[in-house]
Amino acid sequence: MCLLRGCERVSASRAQLAALAPRGCCMEAPGPARGEQEDIPPPSKRRRLESGKEERRPGQGGGARRYVPPPKRLNPGVSFNEAHFAETRYYFEGGLRKVRPYYFDFQTYCKGRWVDKSLQQVFSDEFRAQPLAWYRAAAAAGRLRLNGLPVTDLSIVLKNSDLLKNTVHRHEPPVTAQPIQFLEENDDVVVVDKPSSLPVHPCGRFRHNTVIFILGKEHNLKELHTIHRLDRMTSGVLMFAKTTEASKRIDKQIRGRQLEKEYVCRVVGEFPENEVTCEEPILVVSYKVGVCRVDPKGKSCKTVFQRLSYNGKTSVVKCFPYTGRTHQIRVHLQFLGHPIINDPIYNMEAWGPARGSGGEMNKTDEELLQALVEEHHLKQSLDILNISEEDLNSHVGGNDHDTKLMDNTPVIMDSCKIEECKSQEETTTLRCSQDSSAGPKALEINGEEPGSSKQQDEKDPLCEECKIVRKDPSPKELVMYLHALRYKGAEFDYCSKMPDWALEDWKET
Repeated sequence: MCLLRGCERVSASRAQLAALAPRGCCMEAPGPARGEQEDIPPPSKRRRLESGKEERRPGQGGGARRYVPPPKRLNPGVSFNEAHFAETRYYFEGGLRKVRPYYFDFQTYCKGRWVDKSLQQVFSDEFRAQPLAWYRAAAAAGRLRLNGLPVTDLSIVLKNSDLLKNTVHRHEPPVTAQPIQFLEENDDVVVVDKPSSLPVHPCGRFRHNTVIFILGKEHNLKELHTIHRLDRMTSGVLMFAKTTEASKRIDKQIRGRQLEKEYVCRVVGEFPENEVTCEEPILVVSYKVGVCRVDPKGKSCKTVFQRLSYNGKTSVVKCFPYTGRTHQIRVHLQFLGHPIINDPIYNMEAWGPARGSGGEMNKTDEELLQALVEEHHLKQSLDILNISEEDLNSHVGGNDHDTKLMDNTPVIMDSCKIEECKSQEETTTLRCSQDSSAGPKALEINGEEPGSSKQQDEKDPLCEECKIVRKDPSPKELVMYLHALRYKGAEFDYCSKMPDWALEDWKET
């Protein structure tokens, strides 16, 4: 996933990965003819030739050259640190945890399809969230940098291994102010009770309003290994390993299906009293949008449901997922005709009169995605789905390039996957692939230092979000009635308390 779109990792093409292999300098000249004396470049010139490439700048004469450094290896052991945590500050208002807007660099290496194209052409073809005039203004303000140097002319032609950075004024959606409760902390693991609305790690528009950043900033817990993930709107038991050894040990249990998981939810209608098993395969409608549905072409999965109570309108159901597909519990409940009562995706009118019960939709996947976004747009609840206004016309229904957005426009909805246990390669120490130190011209506003409260309260002239007055969601709107109640392995058993909405005497207000 591309960092220009808001993801938290740098992507590289096969050609770029191949470029990392040891090789001679691609810019070396042929050897001298016999009888000729070989010119030996000065030491500074030799270092440049040995470490990267020099390309001629287009339109600047035969002697002008542009240095293109080799792509750097990403260190998988680098985690978020104090410099990242100091980018901005939290504040609390109306039962919500908020983040002051801040400046931030998204970066990516030149993709194969961009090679020999001008920046202007790339922006026109793939980054349509903003008009070309916006990118010209960003370049004039020092917001665009190529290989560390400011870009002043969008006609510059991209080369393989070029590193492009874009400084944006980043706004994060609010989350509930409910604190993260600790269930266990020892030498091996940290186990918390995650509040609803809070992503596990940076994704989409979220960075500081994530479990990883809050644990690092407020509890000095850094370099945590993600063992499993919960969807942003799901609350409950969330485990992190403190060491690689503990992460591998628990991951082995996960792969061996030795991990027992229990969830609890409140669903629409009277759920059957008898135990219900659903083994309908689940297909991802769109990885970018994050919506799934039951389909014969999907991946096999299994969920067992047991009703705990019924109050005449809604039922409390315990869920036992035997597999970890994306949104598995939510999709199976929708298929059974008992979606979670406040599910912002799977209990919406966009699915049709039956709301997806029995797999009935009567829409193409594209029509479904558009209908879901439009329904939330009408309800002014786009923040709940992690969608910004400028994203509506540029993302849904567009092409499938993963580098469509050149600012803090998000991946639509939540890119975190519910109850999905990733491989060890993906769950090792979290990495930060961004450069969080933007250039002085981009960061200094009215002479204020980066990170100052005055700067964070300033409106940025290039930021579309600064021009929009958004209505804050209520804390109630940020809670979905799905909770990870218990995670049990061969050597551990962690359980949180039953949420208020799952109690028998609960009444909806």
